[in-house]
Amino acid sequence: MKYVILGASAAGVNAVREIRKLDPQGKIVLISKDKDIYSRCILHHYLGGIRNMEKLNFVEPDFETLYQVEWKRGKACTAVKPEVKKVVLEDGEEVDYDKLLIATGSHTFIPPIENLKEAKNVVGFRNIEDVEEIKEAAKTKSRFVVIGAGLVGMDCVTGLLEVGVKPIIVERESWMLIKQLDEKASKVYQDAFAAKGVEQYYGVGISKAVLDENHQVTSLILSDGRKIACDYVIVTAGVRPNVEFLEGSGIETNKFGLLYDDTGRTSEEDIFGAGDVSGLSPIWPVAVKESIIAATTMTGNEAEMTDFFASKSTMNFLGIPTMSLGVANPVGAHHSVEIQETENSYKKIVHYKGRIEGAILQGDLAYCGILQQLIALRIDISKVKKPLFDIDYSDFFNIDDNFEFYFEEE
Repeated sequence: MKYVILGASAAGVNAVREIRKLDPQGKIVLISKDKDIYSRCILHHYLGGIRNMEKLNFVEPDFETLYQVEWKRGKACTAVKPEVKKVVLEDGEEVDYDKLLIATGSHTFIPPIENLKEAKNVVGFRNIEDVEEIKEAAKTKSRFVVIGAGLVGMDCVTGLLEVGVKPIIVERESWMLIKQLDEKASKVYQDAFAAKGVEQYYGVGISKAVLDENHQVTSLILSDGRKIACDYVIVTAGVRPNVEFLEGSGIETNKFGLLYDDTGRTSEEDIFGAGDVSGLSPIWPVAVKESIIAATTMTGNEAEMTDFFASKSTMNFLGIPTMSLGVANPVGAHHSVEIQETENSYKKIVHYKGRIEGAILQGDLAYCGILQQLIALRIDISKVKKPLFDIDYSDFFNIDDNFEFYFEEE
C-alpha cells in the first residue's frame, strides 16, 4: 500500500506516525511546500527569540528514518488527478498513490481593504517566512499595526513585545479574543497589554491603507474616520484553506474548505482530509485528532471523530493563564451561566439542560481537569447534589467490583 500525504504540519506529521504504527510495511510519501517541520502555534517564540528553528521542530531528529517516510520537501502540490490516482507537483513531477491524505492547512487572507493588497510592507503571520520578514522589519520600523485580535494576533503581539516593539491592535469585534473569551476575561488581557504600551482599537474596521510612492503603507484610515500612522502591517484577522489546487479535480469543497466526514473520507474514493484545510476548526488538537482518524481509516481500520467537545483553547499571555472551552458567549436566554470570582481568578460555566456547553477559567486553572471530565463524559450536572464549582471526582466517579471507574446517574 502506498500512502501519499500532502502537508507537513500537525495533521500530516501525525498521520505519518499513525499509518506507520498500523501498517509497518506500507510506503509513505510526505509532500510539503515547507522545507522544515515546525509548530505554527509557537511562531511568536521564534519572533521573540525565545526559540530557534530547532526548538520549533516537534518531530524526532530521525523522523524520516524512524517512520520510514520519503519526504519531498519544498514542493507544493498543484493538482490532484483522482481518475488516475496521482498528484502533480509544482516542478511537473507526478506521484501515484493508493491512499491520499490532504492536510495542506491554510494561508493568510488579506482583507479587501483599499490599497492593502498592493502594499509592500504588509505580511501575514502563518509561516516561518512571514516571521523572518517581521524580524527584519523590526530592526528599522516601529509603528506596527496588527490587524486582528484573535489567538494568532495576540501571539504576534506578544512576540513583538519581546523584540521591543509596541504594536497597535485593530480589531473589528468588540473585544479581544471574542471567540474564546467573554468581555470580562478579555478586559484582563486588554488592560495588561495596555500597561505594556500596546495601543488598541476595538469595534472598528479599516477602510483604507494610505501608501507612499514606493507602495509602502504610511497610515491606515479606520471605518470611523480616525487615522493611524504606521510603517508596517501584520494581518492575522483571517485564514483561507489551501484548496485552490483542487480546482477541476472533482473533490468536493464548500465555502469553508475541503469536505470530509467523521472518518476523514472526502467525496472521492481513497482520498481523505484532516486539519485546517477544512476551514472549520483551525486548532492543533483537532488537526491531530482528525489526522489519527483519517490515518486509521486509510489503513483499513474504521474510526470516527466522536468528540462532542472539540473547541478548546489555552493561553498564557503576559503570565495570565486562561482556558476556554466551547461556547463562552451563548446567544439567547435558554442557557444558564454560573460565575465564581476571587481576587486572582475568574471562572464561568455555561450549561443547558444539565450539560456543560462552555467555560472560561482565568488565573486559577486547577478546576480544568474535573471540568473536562464533566464535558467529555457528558455528565448531567443537575444530578450532582452540590454547587457546581465544588464538584470533585468523587461526585461522578464510582468504582465497580473490577476496580473500574464508572458514573451512575440517579
